[in-house]
Amino acid sequence: QVLLVESGGGLVQPGGSLRLPCAASGSIGSINSFNWYRQAPGKQRDWVAGITKRGSTNYVDSVKGRFTISRDNAKNTVYLQMNSLKFDDSAVYYCNTGPIIGPWGQGTQVTVSA
Repeated sequence: QVLLVESGGGLVQPGGSLRLPCAASGSIGSINSFNWYRQAPGKQRDWVAGITKRGSTNYVDSVKGRFTISRDNAKNTVYLQMNSLKFDDSAVYYCNTGPIIGPWGQGTQVTVSA
């Protein structure tokens, strides 16, 4: 079981971009899949994007065409590239393994504001 640490969040204007790294404490090459989730204040944690060991990706409809999930097994890091950010993208972003979810990290705050 690896521990995951999210980073890269911040304050960005609408239309801007951020890249969120999710660094693992150990090797990720054998882990079946990774997923990014987000949780806005007062709302449940929602799935955003996923990537399999083979590199197949999937996204929630609201971020398709704007977000890209990737994994670098050599660096033991999973990324979420977020472009064309909107106000509704503001949330704390978390990554986790799949299909078995491990411990949640602290997440990284993304705030989209003018």
